[in-house]
Amino acid sequence: MQPTLQGMTIKDVYQGMKDRNVANSTDRLVKAHVTIAGAGGLGSNIAIALTRIGVGHLTLIDFDQVELSNLNRQQFKLSQVGMDKVTALKQNLQEFNPFVTIDTFVQKVTHDNVAALFADCDIICEAFDNPSAKAMLLDAASEFFPDKPMVMATGMAGTHSSNAIVTKQVRPNLYIAGDGTTAGAEGLMAPRVMIAAGHEANMITRLILGETNI
Repeated sequence: MQPTLQGMTIKDVYQGMKDRNVANSTDRLVKAHVTIAGAGGLGSNIAIALTRIGVGHLTLIDFDQVELSNLNRQQFKLSQVGMDKVTALKQNLQEFNPFVTIDTFVQKVTHDNVAALFADCDIICEAFDNPSAKAMLLDAASEFFPDKPMVMATGMAGTHSSNAIVTKQVRPNLYIAGDGTTAGAEGLMAPRVMIAAGHEANMITRLILGETNI
């Protein structure tokens, strides 16, 4: 007897979840490994998008825990307040797609551990909310992995026009999403954060599928 999931064969579940994906994308998505630095507003939304389309391997890195103030934009539940973000996010992602391999690290990304944390991934995704952390990761990734694609975001605060958020290719292997100007001190709201996260997730998807231009 074939093993089942939610009363359906695992084969039927797996194939059914791929039915609406872009043609001929599944194999490349399954083989991809993306490491996401940050599991908050950007990272949680990016991870959900990549999980839903079937990116085969995600690594999530964050040292923080879920707080009440996160719930206005981050993909966590009230019942998960107090949990490590990466643990809570993995729990949610596995409900969306049980076929994705998800590794988690509860630790702070520093210059000294970038080489180890990002060595095995195909694409580096920056999803921090701290400008200094963004700059540190960019500098370290440029030093240790100068040829590895990296997708970042900056400028998604407030309730300004959605159309101001764009993706720019600033180096052959560096892509930055956002409006580039609004600061987090202005306040962060789910819609604009999700738009920027969508830009990052879409660029990562394009890179996996061989589309290196914006």
